[in-house]
Amino acid sequence: MRVSLLQSDLFVSIHRSFLHKILDYEDEFFAALMLILEGHSLRTTYALFAESLYGLRRNSVRLRLRKGSSKEVQRSGLEKCQRVLSVVLQYFISKLHGIYNKEREAMLWESLWGSEDQGFDEANFFTGEETVVSRGDSGNHELSLRVQLATRIKKKFEFFEEKYGGKIPEDVTGEIQCCSSGRGKVVIGSSDGSVSFLDRGIKFDSGFQAHSSSVLFLQHLKQRNFLVTVGEDEQISPQQSGMCLKVFDLDKAQEESTSSSAPECIGILRIFTNQFPEAKITSFLVLEEVPPILLIAIGLDNGCVYCVKGDIARERITRFKLQVDGVSDKRKTPITGLGFRLDGLSLLLFAVTPDSVNSFAMQAQPPRLQTLDHIGSSVNTVTMSDRSELIVGRPEAVYFYEVDGRGPCWAFEGEKKFMGWFRGYLLCVIADPKTGTNVFNVYDLRNRLIAYSLVVDKVSNMLCEWGNVILITADKSLLCVAEKDMESKLDMLFKKNLYTVAINLVQSQHADASATANVMRKYGDHLYGKQDYDEAMSQYINTIGHLEPSFVIQKFLDAQRIYNLTNYLEKLHEKGLASKDHTTLLLNCYTKLKDVEKLNTFIRKEDGIGELKFDVETAIRVCRAANYHEHAMYVAKKAGKHEWYLKILLEDLGNYDEALQYISSLEPSQAGVTIKEYGKILIEHKPKEAIDILMRLCTEQGTSNGVYLSMLPSPVDFINVFVQHPHSLMDFLERYAEIVKDSPAQAEINNTLLELYLSKDLNFPSISLSENGVDQNFTDQSVAAAMSKTGSGKKKIADSNDTIEKDCVERQQKGLELLKLGWPSDQEQPLYDVDLAIILCEMNSFNEGLLYLYEKMKLYKEVIACYMQNHDHEGLIACCKKLGDSGKGGDPSLWADLLKYFGEIGEDCTKEVKEVLTYIERDDILPPIIVLQTLAKNPCLTLSVVKDYIARKLEQESKIIEEDRRAFEKYQETTKNMRKEIEDLRTNARIFQLSKCTACTFTLDIPAVHFMCMHSFHQRCLGDNETECPECAPEYRSVVERKRSLEQNSKDQALFFQQVKSSKDGFSVIAEYFGKGIISKTSD
Repeated sequence: MRVSLLQSDLFVSIHRSFLHKILDYEDEFFAALMLILEGHSLRTTYALFAESLYGLRRNSVRLRLRKGSSKEVQRSGLEKCQRVLSVVLQYFISKLHGIYNKEREAMLWESLWGSEDQGFDEANFFTGEETVVSRGDSGNHELSLRVQLATRIKKKFEFFEEKYGGKIPEDVTGEIQCCSSGRGKVVIGSSDGSVSFLDRGIKFDSGFQAHSSSVLFLQHLKQRNFLVTVGEDEQISPQQSGMCLKVFDLDKAQEESTSSSAPECIGILRIFTNQFPEAKITSFLVLEEVPPILLIAIGLDNGCVYCVKGDIARERITRFKLQVDGVSDKRKTPITGLGFRLDGLSLLLFAVTPDSVNSFAMQAQPPRLQTLDHIGSSVNTVTMSDRSELIVGRPEAVYFYEVDGRGPCWAFEGEKKFMGWFRGYLLCVIADPKTGTNVFNVYDLRNRLIAYSLVVDKVSNMLCEWGNVILITADKSLLCVAEKDMESKLDMLFKKNLYTVAINLVQSQHADASATANVMRKYGDHLYGKQDYDEAMSQYINTIGHLEPSFVIQKFLDAQRIYNLTNYLEKLHEKGLASKDHTTLLLNCYTKLKDVEKLNTFIRKEDGIGELKFDVETAIRVCRAANYHEHAMYVAKKAGKHEWYLKILLEDLGNYDEALQYISSLEPSQAGVTIKEYGKILIEHKPKEAIDILMRLCTEQGTSNGVYLSMLPSPVDFINVFVQHPHSLMDFLERYAEIVKDSPAQAEINNTLLELYLSKDLNFPSISLSENGVDQNFTDQSVAAAMSKTGSGKKKIADSNDTIEKDCVERQQKGLELLKLGWPSDQEQPLYDVDLAIILCEMNSFNEGLLYLYEKMKLYKEVIACYMQNHDHEGLIACCKKLGDSGKGGDPSLWADLLKYFGEIGEDCTKEVKEVLTYIERDDILPPIIVLQTLAKNPCLTLSVVKDYIARKLEQESKIIEEDRRAFEKYQETTKNMRKEIEDLRTNARIFQLSKCTACTFTLDIPAVHFMCMHSFHQRCLGDNETECPECAPEYRSVVERKRSLEQNSKDQALFFQQVKSSKDGFSVIAEYFGKGIISKTSD
């Protein structure tokens, strides 16, 4: 603030005379004054100054004038000063208001963690977000360190709260020696050797006697429900130490007495042996490797670390000793802290003494020692972070250590009593030398603030469980401190307008992006309320993707901050989250500002780099509406929106040649889509060129490979573009059919050509326009109306009609040729739709095509029906001669239809009837009675027409009757003989007189077999189970088979009706079935 005031005072003093000089002139110099003030980087956001400055031109000011010899108007010095102050003071009020806001933010920031550019060169430190200590000796810099780092983190917040506390239950006897936690329990080891478990309510849950004397250390494992303890037991011998390590399985219990039980002790290990001399244990740590392997490190007061690795329960262990360098017998250097760091396959053991920080690479054999620092710390001031960093607390600061040495350093002055780590927070119990009390601080190192501070009594143990930090004091009191929820912490910061801290907090807590965006949104609202629109917009930009853009857009539309709004919309598009409306709004902003440069940048900034990050169709639509056709075409071409590119070329610019060139340059699939949409316009203005493109698109240089043709566009797909240009369509399809003979769409193409060939009212281009090569079609009436306006109208109309008629005949001849070529004699199915072809022929009275189709379809009755309709008698008889010959696959019943036609025509057609009767009699097509009944209907025919025919038929019938009578008598005699023989077989005995076997012709002897047909056989000559005469059986079987076949045929009705229909005399077939007993035989 002081710096800002000095700058403002300096500015006024420098420019005082200049301001006086300007204010001596008229009002137009006020604008110049405004520019000068703004040019010194003191742009205001305070509206009162602008109103005061420009309002001076409207306010009336009393002026005392006096004329000099030069006749110039001069103002008094007082009024000059008054006017200067009225302008400048309002300006400085506005600027100081803006500077105050920025200074206040900077002061809040510095109060939290000081200036960002503060250095610590004297202490050999680095500057930055975290202060990093060099690897040099820090003893010479201790005083400088205390001075410069004492105030690095001093801002305190209440991000934690005290949940509950109280005395530890009386069931926990003895003095508390050690504590651990895990699996929802707090484990306490006492001086009387007992181990107690406390539940979440700090109530005694259970306990057992682990050691006879005292429990010095214990650790509750995480992977398995094991408890590892170190304590004193009774000595077996004076030479042997009673210090033991025990492993208890808490899931297994064994009875100690009738009323109590204890966990099963699965392993006991004597710590000190002859190879491992006894010493005071100062630290203890267990690492769970792959179960059941444990790695136990025991730090001693002589600088040694005893390590035990293996399965203690099965006594499969390995012991080894690690020694910290620089340890002598005269000066004991205890191990004050241990820590394991597992990084992939490498395992590191940190060992801290009061004089050094060391690490052992456990994967090496033997483990390799490395000294990380030559100053250490005391007991309980060593812990590990969640990133496996070693944290060492000293009176001047807290130091972090990585694998290769010292890392970041944080200055917390005071003696560290206890240290721990909890969810990214550093926990410290620090002794205050001024008050003599202990202060428990929770540090948020990432955000560089104190999250919680509490004065506590002497702390004996610190642990974490149930999501709380638990402090146990020397007087057996317990205190639980829990972290507040994120919402409470943010509310606290919002009330103090510490939005920057809030943003850092949510980011450090790995909150979801929506929560971070919500904080930034509130910060933006705060800045917006202070009219700091630029900074507010920078916060709103960070919320893109989580905050509804309409919220920000509405704010800045109301504030008429079009530049800020443009910036926000640009970022929205960069992140690919803009909708069509956002693109429209951004482009409207550019066009409203007439900022062609930014419009070009927005559209062309990603030239050649992937896809455009905005809605392409919206951009094209807006640019097109604003007459920025070049920009719209660029976007369309870049995004591959060919339909839009052509739409602008054809509809807005009318550039047909360029449109054709552009379509020719596209891929076949894309060109096909664009032709379908804009082909009508191209056919109307450039028919020849458009058809050439279609030919290249559909044929690809006349390729006739069927498989490849199936992948090309079909001409049928483009028929719609020729809706009002049938001649162009006919030309296109004819050209295609000449080149491609086996197209998959051949049938559809032929159908379309047939419709064009056979249509009588096909539009035809006028002669005057066709000479210019323009394919504009007119109806016959429009042509006649145009011609009648001239002097020789009637003659031109007649010529036009003749031309149209000639064209119609030519097209019909093409249609007939297509019908014949499309249905060769060697193909069953034609290459067009027969039903459609028949309909077209009937609609356009094209009899030649209709007769051809009926004949090919063997619809002979429909063929003669066409001749009957035209009363073409000669054609009828000729057609029946051609199609009624059954020997050539014709239908003889056509003669019957023809006879019926002559019988009903009511005209004298004696000659034709006689000729028809000749063919009917020759092929015996109709019975005479039917012929007479049919011809009797025509009153113009006389009996002489059928006299000779009747005489011949009567003579023929008489002969047939006589033959049938003789056959009847013969069958009667045969039947009589058969009945007599049957009766004889039934009533009289048979005498078998054959003396020889019919099969072998040897003399017949017994046993013999005689059949009723008078054949005899040796029994040995017959087959096994032979019951029929071998001589007569074949004939008998044939009769049986014939009878069985007839019975089977009686069930085949289709065969029966087919025989009746194909026979000249159907009644004879029915009589035959009755005669053979097929129809009369009934079935169950």
